[in-house]
Amino acid sequence: MGAGTDMRLKIIHSFTLTSLLTLCSIYADTVVPKSTLKSNGMLFYNLKQKDVERFSDMFQEGEFYGRLRNNNFFFSYDAPDAKHDTHLVSAFGASIVYKSASLKGFDMSVGLYGSHSFFNDTKDPLNRLKPAKDTLSRFDYTNTGNKSMGVVGQAYISYKLSKSSIVAGRQLVETFYTKSNDTKMNPNTFDGVTFYSGDVEATDITLAYLYQQKLRDHLEAHSVLMVGDANLTSAQQPQWSQNDDSAMHKGLTYTALKTAGKPTQSPLIVFDVTNKSIENLKINFASYVVPELLSQAMGELNYKFTFGGVSVTPGIRYLQQFDNGAGRVGGASLGGLSASTAYKNPFSLDSKMVAARVVTSYDQYKVRLGYTNILDEADLVTPWRSFPTAGYTRSMGMYNWRANTKSYRVEFLKNANAKGFYKDIFMQISALYIDGDITKDPLADSMFYYAGFIKNLESIPELQYKLRLGYRDFVGDSSNLSSYLDSRLEFNYLF
Repeated sequence: MGAGTDMRLKIIHSFTLTSLLTLCSIYADTVVPKSTLKSNGMLFYNLKQKDVERFSDMFQEGEFYGRLRNNNFFFSYDAPDAKHDTHLVSAFGASIVYKSASLKGFDMSVGLYGSHSFFNDTKDPLNRLKPAKDTLSRFDYTNTGNKSMGVVGQAYISYKLSKSSIVAGRQLVETFYTKSNDTKMNPNTFDGVTFYSGDVEATDITLAYLYQQKLRDHLEAHSVLMVGDANLTSAQQPQWSQNDDSAMHKGLTYTALKTAGKPTQSPLIVFDVTNKSIENLKINFASYVVPELLSQAMGELNYKFTFGGVSVTPGIRYLQQFDNGAGRVGGASLGGLSASTAYKNPFSLDSKMVAARVVTSYDQYKVRLGYTNILDEADLVTPWRSFPTAGYTRSMGMYNWRANTKSYRVEFLKNANAKGFYKDIFMQISALYIDGDITKDPLADSMFYYAGFIKNLESIPELQYKLRLGYRDFVGDSSNLSSYLDSRLEFNYLF
């Protein structure tokens, strides 16, 4: 990266930090921010929504929630080559979310998001940006040269009755299979209808019909399970026009689906339930269906034992994937039919995962031991920014759900906070070993070392920083690959 670019980035960083500190000083006396941000990108709104009697008051008594953010990515290879280079990317963004007051159970929300990405596009081509790719729309940049994004991220109405609600429009959907994953510039959102209920004792239920998705680096909504190609659009890089998530099944293209007589705009139907009616036992069940293509079901049990001030919680998770026609279209591998030849049945996406963990907690400390095993059948397909190995062996950027992959992780946490207000520094340190199948995945075997730190500043609680460092060391069958450092520094100011 040239000296001129480095100097511009330094100036931008200095200006942004100065602006944030100036704005933050206005709110320095606030004890708890009116919104807070968890480590996984989920926002919590801490102000109680007002109930009003008149339509005009519904909007006058609403609340605005603002956010300024700065993300910085430094990605470095031990042995860079023509396809893998060290690069620095910085991005700046802002969002404003308006939530109305409630009138006889009805309310509405709108969220606007904007951002701009800075990188040396001459030295660092777009297709090498790794995690920083989500700071702009790759499809829009390729076709227009635009490094900025401006989107309507949320726009919905909802109705609440008792402990149940129904939400219709563009929305965040937080379930086992879907997440907002708002860790870059924009959240991952869906267009559809979602029903939530807490009316059954000790039970939370979510049922969603989602007919479109808008990934974090997209300006427009797109199919939930289709890759774009030249027969869909004449624009450059058509594969980035639809679902281009890193975990997307690359064989489910527009042309392949049309040729097979399959729908290209199938909805995603999600069901999610959590039950805590038995003391110390947490039961989870989740499923998704993409009609005529694919479905999954997941069951999980966690039981807590308490010994004085120490708790020990063993957990098990079982997941089964059902092929409803997608395997014949795209193959058993996430890479498509050409990458499926090493699979026992190259045309089937039937698959399973088993997982186990033990979580030991004492005061503000936790230690997790996790294990996952994706059976030697097919890869798992979950490209909606939630991860089937999460909470067990999922670490930053690790897609360890290829067929015939076993993973083992030990993780240490300090000062975890369910509401996302980290008055004391949150620490997350882990070591992950992935034992994969080199015939199915060239990135099969590796160690991944991770350290993450998050804190809200004591004098400026609205300002939170997040530092994440991951180092991947390829071993065994993959030892010929270059190891790399993935480092990310993020600032968020919520007001």
